[in-house]
Amino acid sequence: MEQSTLLAALNSVTTIPVIPFKDGQIDFDGHRKNVTYLMSNNYLSDNRPRVIAIGGTSLLHHIEAKDQIALVEATGQQMEDTNVRTDVHGILISGIVPNPISQAEELIRVQSNLDRVPDAYLLMPLSGINNPDGIYQQYSQFAQKCGEQYGARFLYYFRQKRNLEVVIQLVNESPHFIGVKVGTDESDIEVLTDGIDDDGLVMWGIGDRCTQAHRLGTRGHTSGIAVAFARASDEINNAQRSGDLTASQRIEDKIAALEEIRFRNERVYNYSAVVEAIIQSGFDDIEGGTGGPFNPHLSSEIVAEVKAAIADLKPYH
Repeated sequence: MEQSTLLAALNSVTTIPVIPFKDGQIDFDGHRKNVTYLMSNNYLSDNRPRVIAIGGTSLLHHIEAKDQIALVEATGQQMEDTNVRTDVHGILISGIVPNPISQAEELIRVQSNLDRVPDAYLLMPLSGINNPDGIYQQYSQFAQKCGEQYGARFLYYFRQKRNLEVVIQLVNESPHFIGVKVGTDESDIEVLTDGIDDDGLVMWGIGDRCTQAHRLGTRGHTSGIAVAFARASDEINNAQRSGDLTASQRIEDKIAALEEIRFRNERVYNYSAVVEAIIQSGFDDIEGGTGGPFNPHLSSEIVAEVKAAIADLKPYH
């Protein structure tokens, strides 16, 4: 895919389905069901493709490399098998945890040889001791090697404010970094959009509460709730693209209670609230699972909050 085509396609909703777990193991059948739902329920305007990412909300950090490869492979296969728009193929993004960097390179090498190669890789936040100069040096080398050898293109998941200038530099200087996903707050948007060249994407990365972010300059957003309420996420993006921010805000207000639970207290229920929403919805075409590593079922009090938050969202499924 030409880079300009990819960037245009990413001015959309990047859906991040939760990875369902059953008996402590990934429920691949349940995951395929969720991918089928997302592909079959595409309400994006102008015949635009569905974008699916395996990223943070999915518990990517808690699975082994072999399972991640299997998950990306299953996602790509299911996207192709259930594509309802024969003239428009879905966009696949694979999250990469760069710890250690050698394993990240191996993940990209293997995924670049799958039948359905990811269209881009989301470089997840780095853990451990590091500094901005090191981030720039290491990621420049990493992107150049993976870009030249495997055709990899990267979105930088921006979570540490101290790396703001580094992010701008990487996107502007490296042909392999195509944009940034903003995961800090709205105060960084204008600095990023002013600093990054016009051919670099600045995407909002903190859910469907994104109307103000769009007003400040982001294009496209990620959604962790689209796996249950795809129509809400799609129609928010449709409204933003058409310039109707009143309509965007109106839908955003309807999903705000669920998003508030997810992002409460440093995103403590980011994953488990979506799982609970799927369970409480009663929909049989999606699968939440039984809770993932480090993310057990919610307390009865939070379950009641989730149930109330989704009470009026059924039309957006």
